[in-house]
Amino acid sequence: MPDPTARITSIDTYDVRFPTSRELDGSDAMNPDPDYSAAYLVLRTSAADGHEGHGFTFTIGRGNDVQVAAIDALRGHVVGRSVVELCADPGVLYRDLVGDSQLRWLGPEKGVMHMAIGAVVNAVWDLAAKREGKPLWRLLADAAPAWLVSQVDFRYLTDALTPDEALELLTKGKQGAAERAADLLRRGYPAYTTSPGWLGYSDEKLTRLAEEAVADGFTQIKLKVGADLDDDIRRCRTARAAVGPDIRMAIDANQRWDVAEAVEWTNALAEFDPYWIEEPTSPDDVLGHAAVRRGVHPVKVATGEHVQNRIVFKQLLQAEAVDFLQLDAARVAGVNENLAILLLAAKFGVPVCPHAGGVGLCELVQHLSMFDYVALSGTTEDRVVEFVDHLHEHFLDPVMIDRGHYRAPTEPGFSATMRQSSLDAYRYPDGAFWAADLAAPTPEARA
Repeated sequence: MPDPTARITSIDTYDVRFPTSRELDGSDAMNPDPDYSAAYLVLRTSAADGHEGHGFTFTIGRGNDVQVAAIDALRGHVVGRSVVELCADPGVLYRDLVGDSQLRWLGPEKGVMHMAIGAVVNAVWDLAAKREGKPLWRLLADAAPAWLVSQVDFRYLTDALTPDEALELLTKGKQGAAERAADLLRRGYPAYTTSPGWLGYSDEKLTRLAEEAVADGFTQIKLKVGADLDDDIRRCRTARAAVGPDIRMAIDANQRWDVAEAVEWTNALAEFDPYWIEEPTSPDDVLGHAAVRRGVHPVKVATGEHVQNRIVFKQLLQAEAVDFLQLDAARVAGVNENLAILLLAAKFGVPVCPHAGGVGLCELVQHLSMFDYVALSGTTEDRVVEFVDHLHEHFLDPVMIDRGHYRAPTEPGFSATMRQSSLDAYRYPDGAFWAADLAAPTPEARA
């Protein structure tokens, strides 16, 4: 019997950074030297069950301290809340956090504050799933459609998606859900890998990793492009030779181009049969994406990892600007807003291929796609979740890839819990790794 008196007693925050820039892991045309980082939090409670809620948002190094400060600014909305009530209806907290007018002014509903809200909201869902004894994808898939609709903020959406339409989509999604859940547990969810394609890698490393990806069962890889056209032509030729003609090869410009440049550059790479061009221009430029989509056909257009909220996603869909919608588990305001985005995509019939990689993004976003398959869209056709093979060892329930598929998590929660030893080592600037690194006398010694 849950303790009705249990309360949230604290939010502990951590600035966690990993020195990925030193091997150029994660490097692309816009972000040449990322240190993959997490503004991380733990919700602690007075409940006797000992469960905690873990959440985070992803950054690439400097500025992670600003992101942690934004999470700290939300503490007053959370500490002291009833655990039972919070887990029964996370949407109440989501609305309270989004609705704090003085903090909302910093957005509204975008940027550092919105990502902080997502970290807190995701931690609540992690806690709720642990208390239910279910992985998050299963918690969502088992939930009543009307309850899921109650978790969504339809403000600014009803010209494209109404609550009644959402209820209809979710009710339809229940049909055959048990069979799809069994299939998911047996087969997993399709993945593609970006691991071969970081811009800083040599052609030899690109070739080796691309060949390994095919051998491991991946049917799609992705390459970073956008810094130098001649280099991109050479690298795309190298990758295509490594994987052969039957493996999909996406390319990703990470917002590097103006609209006309995006069309010209993508078409210059068309001979290598790119499956999609990702983030060809500013993530805020809805009409620009639509123009790029028209200009590069039959190459498809994908975007979303930097799209700041459900309203911009709505416009991308309304403008027929994307072929693939790439939601991010930690960019918007958590599970609640991502439910809205999944529903929008289902309404418009656009496949969701989430952004992952980073620190823990693979761990989180797999749950959203698996819920979508089991209880909303009912299909994995033209749907893949990004996979990047680094930093998973820092999580208690890391992703598992089998023959190019994400294996469905079975442990309760949102797969968000980091190992305490990793927090102790990589907390910035006083964790064991960083304290020793910052004390080193030269950059060569630090490397």
